[in-house]
Amino acid sequence: MAVHAQGIDRVAAAKKEGTLTLYTTIAEKDLPTLVKPFESKYGITVNVWRAGTSNVLQRTIAESGARKYDVDVIHTGSPEMEALAREQILLPITVPVQNELQPGSVPAHRQWAATLLSVWVQAYNTKLVKKADLPKTYKDLLDPKWKGKLGLEGKDEDWFASVVDVMGGGETGLKFFRDLASTNGLSVRQGHTLLNNMVISGEVPLALNVYNYMPEQAKKKGAPIDWFALEPAIARSNGVGVARHAPHPNAALLFYEYLLGEAQQYFVSTDYVPSNAKVASPLKGIWIVQANPARSLDESDRWTGLFESTVVRHAKR
Repeated sequence: MAVHAQGIDRVAAAKKEGTLTLYTTIAEKDLPTLVKPFESKYGITVNVWRAGTSNVLQRTIAESGARKYDVDVIHTGSPEMEALAREQILLPITVPVQNELQPGSVPAHRQWAATLLSVWVQAYNTKLVKKADLPKTYKDLLDPKWKGKLGLEGKDEDWFASVVDVMGGGETGLKFFRDLASTNGLSVRQGHTLLNNMVISGEVPLALNVYNYMPEQAKKKGAPIDWFALEPAIARSNGVGVARHAPHPNAALLFYEYLLGEAQQYFVSTDYVPSNAKVASPLKGIWIVQANPARSLDESDRWTGLFESTVVRHAKR
């Protein structure tokens, strides 16, 4: 297991290491915003290998299996971070900044922590739906006035599973979606960008699960769209962890703490919702529940099937 120096000594030890390697899924355009302030502050070079979620997961596991210890820090979707934790690839970490994070951001084993939240919100066409008429709870969506007006993205099984929980769990929660589909109908689309654009065009007056930054960015450009959040809003998180066999353990831990602390403002500037509750968030004051990454990992097929049979199969295209 990697040994980390403490406090000021660790910063000095990290600077002495001088470099670290990051495997991540963060968008290419956002990487300089996140990485450059760290490099400037500490004089430590961050070597980045960027790929899609499954590639980051597969490469990290394959290299660990081959005892090829190149990576220091991994940053990807939380279900994938949970998979790496189960493979005992990540180092359990306890640091003060973890106490500043939103509930659900640090699993009991402490092998990774959430850095950013992709929060699903509800978006509506401002020409077709009045703000005063918006639903205040998920149950309000059952009002017949929403018949033919609702749309959702058809691949978010973790959002679906979380709302089933909110609506009572098990059969009770599934009944809510069955009733919604049979009473008011649901237009199911593939892709959040497409769904967001259909709200703008008016084809879908009210969308139930788009990422918060999509309608916000379109609204700023003058599109007839706005958003609100039924609470609890559901979020999918990305997480960060340090490799147990990190070749640069002190630089790795310093970068881990940086992503959970100082870098949170940079996540906000690139339209993400921060996991750190102390950082000004576009969703400040909104109750957010993070989708369970262990369930996403273990029960994805089951919830995909339930989503398909409960909603998608009965929806209009």
